Amino acid sequence: MKKRHSRRNFLKTTAKAAIAFTIVPRHVLGGAGHIPPSDRLNIAFIGAGGKAADSIGKLKGAERLAAFCDVDDRRAADTYQQYPDVPRFKDFRKMLDAAGRDIDAVVISTPDHTHAVATLASMQAGKHVYVEKPLTHNIREARALLEAARKYKVVTQMGNQGASMDCNAELAEWVQAGAIGKVNRVHVWTNRPVWPQGVPTPAPGESIPSELDWDLWLGPAKERPFSARYLPFGWRGWWDFGTGALGDMGCHLIDPVYRALKLTVPTAVEASAATVWSNDFQEADYPDSCPPASIVRIEFPAREKMPACELLWYDGGVRPMRPAELGANEPFGTWDGGVLFEGTKGKILCNIFGDKATLLPTSKMKDFKKPKPTELRYSAPSHQMVWADACKGKGKTSSPFEYAVPLTEALLIGNLAVRCYDFKKLKPGKTPTSWAPYDYPGRVRLEWDSANLRITNFEEANAFVGREYRTGWSLAV
Repeated sequence: MKKRHSRRNFLKTTAKAAIAFTIVPRHVLGGAGHIPPSDRLNIAFIGAGGKAADSIGKLKGAERLAAFCDVDDRRAADTYQQYPDVPRFKDFRKMLDAAGRDIDAVVISTPDHTHAVATLASMQAGKHVYVEKPLTHNIREARALLEAARKYKVVTQMGNQGASMDCNAELAEWVQAGAIGKVNRVHVWTNRPVWPQGVPTPAPGESIPSELDWDLWLGPAKERPFSARYLPFGWRGWWDFGTGALGDMGCHLIDPVYRALKLTVPTAVEASAATVWSNDFQEADYPDSCPPASIVRIEFPAREKMPACELLWYDGGVRPMRPAELGANEPFGTWDGGVLFEGTKGKILCNIFGDKATLLPTSKMKDFKKPKPTELRYSAPSHQMVWADACKGKGKTSSPFEYAVPLTEALLIGNLAVRCYDFKKLKPGKTPTSWAPYDYPGRVRLEWDSANLRITNFEEANAFVGREYRTGWSLAV
């Protein structure tokens, strides 16, 4: 990287000297819209199939595709076929070693459980990073990435696209201008999961496909037998790999709330989750799998001139009751979710990303005067290009780790309550009965000590704040 920057500085110096002789417009040399190689980022992609294909499509042309890395040749097949000349790797560590000098920035589009290790390795190599949501699999990883971002001073962005959309900024202006008074409660809901949850762990015995490096796919997660039920998308419903519905959609749906209300780290959280029953009418215990539905209440303290508030999250098809101010034939969110702000002077309803925000009743919109714009708008055509431009010194990112870590942490704290809801533990000396075989100490309001990364009133919850990595993997900043 130092050599690359030195070469660029040399080119800038010689270019200034050349001005004394002649000035040739760039479009004359390369045609209209031409982007010279010196203005392109060399971007590598950790994860080349699935969601990565979207980022590749958004960045190609404007930037150079420097390398692809994917542990599953099946998932990456379409990308490899479309870009046959781009170097390919299976292990991102080997990619950074072999092609690091030719890489300026990295896009990470892996399952949640490998986000942190891939991102940290890229930052330690001096690369700018774009990471799909949620930023990390657990809270300790989120804090580690924030520390790394500050240490290595690279440009960072989380892949919550709404952060770059005008509707998100406009919603924040409405709320902060007092359109509905002081907001003390927000409801957020989603139709996720749209993958199996509340299911038993797959039995061992399946053969690993030859195109898949299962050991690399597991990464820092504990070793377990391969199952086709984990790939390519089912991993979201397993605690070892994913973060459930809250981790998947929370960064999209809660981002507008976080931004508008200037939320910080929560102080407390509690949850309830759907119960799964087995065929013999017994409560099933599937600790590896996220529950099929849950409700989470996250408490936030007062900040600036805003009062303390609570955020209520609903997933698995559960949603809040329809507000009385909404007309019988008016939509209550969209198929994949919605957001409802409750203030002292009214309510605001919007869709994902803060889209189609409206006062309730909607007749109030007729005389509503939108406040003057105060939030930053982005001219880049995509969330990915906002990041790419920032990497080249053109503006700032819309979801840097300074912002993305507290948002991600809030969601993962919510998951602590979900995971503890069915935490089964017999009290010493207590004999189970047919009616009350278990005591459920996790069904309480968990109190969060942000400074020390601990739940203070239920020790068992702290087992999920971080995780123990497999041998060969670490997160040393």
